[in-house]
Amino acid sequence: MRLHTTVHTARLGAREFKVIRPARVPARAVLVDGPWSMDGWFDREAAHLAAGLWALAATSPRSLVHLPLREGAAGGAYAGTWRPLDLVLLHHSLQFAPSRWKELRGRLGPGRPRTVDLRVPDPDARPAGSGRQPWASRDRFRQDIHSETLFMTGSAQALREGAGRFADLARTGPGVVFGHTGRHYCRRVDCRPADRGLHIEYLEEWPA
Repeated sequence: MRLHTTVHTARLGAREFKVIRPARVPARAVLVDGPWSMDGWFDREAAHLAAGLWALAATSPRSLVHLPLREGAAGGAYAGTWRPLDLVLLHHSLQFAPSRWKELRGRLGPGRPRTVDLRVPDPDARPAGSGRQPWASRDRFRQDIHSETLFMTGSAQALREGAGRFADLARTGPGVVFGHTGRHYCRRVDCRPADRGLHIEYLEEWPA
């Protein structure tokens, strides 16, 4: 897929960090701090974009990939029920402290455009280690919430698997939901046992 992004850089002390954002934030995507898990709702376009961003994060271990979602949450699914969140994806080797996100975010400029061609993982591909129980895998995400932002920190393999979940949501969700009131299609991104996981659902109808 071809992904249009903006690249931003800023320093925190002696270190310079690179933050990648989509050039256009999806209109129909919401992420909230739900009662039992982190919950997200996406239409087809938003899920497809998210799949690309997760795939980009898997190949960009020196960057933070930021998907700003709070701005569009006011008119979205479950608006006002739970706290809306942005999303940041990063490789664990970057060793970025989420507690410093507010400071870094405040230093980011307008960024420069960058177009990326990348391959999104096949939703049908069997992930490495899929025969193990999720809690036995070293590739589970760590979750943190700071400054109204959910951080998903993991390995390249975990990020690729996350991309596959979103790609499947974009591919399969519309066919399952369209024309069938009450049906839903969802996927889950597993995290450490101490965390709550990320539950994502395809949503066809959104408030005008």
